[in-house]
Amino acid sequence: MKTATVRLSDILLTALAPTIWGTTYVVATELLPPNHPLLVAALRSLPIGILLAAWFRQLPKGIWWWRILLLGSLNIGIFQALLFVAAYRLPGGVAATAGAIQPLLVVLFSSLILNEKPSKLSIVVAIAGFIGVGLLVLGPRARLDSIGIVAAIAGAATMGLGTVLVKRWKRPVSLLVFTAWQLTVGGIVLLPIALAIEGPITHISTTNLLGFVYLGLVGTGVAYALWFRGIDKLKASAVASLGLMSPVVATLLGFVLLHQTLTPIQLIGMGIVLMSVLIGQQTDRLRQSLSNTFKSRSKK
Repeated sequence: MKTATVRLSDILLTALAPTIWGTTYVVATELLPPNHPLLVAALRSLPIGILLAAWFRQLPKGIWWWRILLLGSLNIGIFQALLFVAAYRLPGGVAATAGAIQPLLVVLFSSLILNEKPSKLSIVVAIAGFIGVGLLVLGPRARLDSIGIVAAIAGAATMGLGTVLVKRWKRPVSLLVFTAWQLTVGGIVLLPIALAIEGPITHISTTNLLGFVYLGLVGTGVAYALWFRGIDKLKASAVASLGLMSPVVATLLGFVLLHQTLTPIQLIGMGIVLMSVLIGQQTDRLRQSLSNTFKSRSKK
């Protein structure tokens, strides 16, 4: 009973991260300055990373310098840049659909890097989640921008790889220190590129400032800490499947805040996504159960 409770709490806490990230599309389009996706991504990560790093005063050692450079670039710098490029160039639904390929990519990366043989069930669940997100957020009037779609898919691949590498290497320090390292490195890598390409933001309104504070503290600091904690506690594929909660939340926010309608097709898609997330947390148990059932029948 204790193990089941702990595992459920781990799943719920990890699910909070993509739930929070589901608000990114609304915040980016409604609260943040336009035409600065790279700089917005850098300012989302770097200040909170520096604050956490200054508080804990602990630096990487030895091999962890280049590992953090890679992880910070994959999970924060490159991923955040691609996320905001997609968010600015695509409707939230299209960006979310393209990004929903991440669970399938994580299954592939886990096989290559962690030597985890993917089960047929985990592949089916990942594909079902992708289809469900498509039904949930894509409409006949969806605007398909090629650069935005490539950015969304590349972002999914980038963070998928980063997720698997975090699982492989095992963090050597506390959760918040590990999060601080990646946020700081990711922001430092991205900031000069953003300034060179986009230039500085000339005017920041009170609304923009509130958007940055929310994304920095909650959407980045809290969410990434929960995400990295989940990678410690759960299988990489299970964590990735929880990421599908993001487009569900984005769609519900559009319904509640922007007065968008929900069609029967969208409700079906939402059901498929939630079912794939639920099954995605139980693939090993279900596979073992099915295997035992077949063995039992074969003996008879």
